[in-house]
Amino acid sequence: MAMLELRNVHAHYGKIHALKDISITVNKGEIVTLIGGNGAGKSTTLKTISGTLRPSEGKIFLNGEDLGKYPAHEIVTKGIVQVPEGRRVFGQLTVMENLDLGAFTSKDKKRDANNIEKIFQMFPRLAERSKQLAGTLSGGEQQMLAMGRALMADPKILLLDEPSMGLAPVLVDSVFDTIKTLHAQGVTILLVEQNARMALKTASRGYVIQTGKVILEDDAKKLLENEMVKKAYMGD
Repeated sequence: MAMLELRNVHAHYGKIHALKDISITVNKGEIVTLIGGNGAGKSTTLKTISGTLRPSEGKIFLNGEDLGKYPAHEIVTKGIVQVPEGRRVFGQLTVMENLDLGAFTSKDKKRDANNIEKIFQMFPRLAERSKQLAGTLSGGEQQMLAMGRALMADPKILLLDEPSMGLAPVLVDSVFDTIKTLHAQGVTILLVEQNARMALKTASRGYVIQTGKVILEDDAKKLLENEMVKKAYMGD
């Protein structure tokens, strides 16, 4: 049984049919990536999983449990946590206050303190800037903070939405190194990423989404060699 399953999911923004019969699976311990052009439905897929957008048809399961009856904040407690596109840190709050907000569903202060320690070990820059306002951080530092904030919720599945967007190439490498580290620590990851080459080099499997539909699914290595994928999404 898949850890996460989307089964024939449709989603709408008003009259706009954004997702059309999407079916994907993510198994425990995998990194799975969704690639596609702007407006293809990648971010919308993550929003339907996290509960901020409700499917108009179809079902979403976590370890066999239908998530349809749960609001977004309860889906977080089930173990699905999203790092949104554009970081969306709370700019007028400090780094530490942003991290504390990531644990808003937790009642275990000892666990929260341990998570803070782990995050500061992973991102020493955040420890150095713990009292600094998040809005004054660089783009790369804000991405570290967004990921750290998500990790405060002890995710079973981490949804990453365009983590490399707007970052310098050296920082993109750092972000993907972090993704690999999290995976090695046992975090299952669903990755939405415009940088298809990097995403497929990092993931074990991938789905190609076009105009709200899955048009291709395969092992990541095979997608890297697929001529259509290379031409459409890698500039080859």
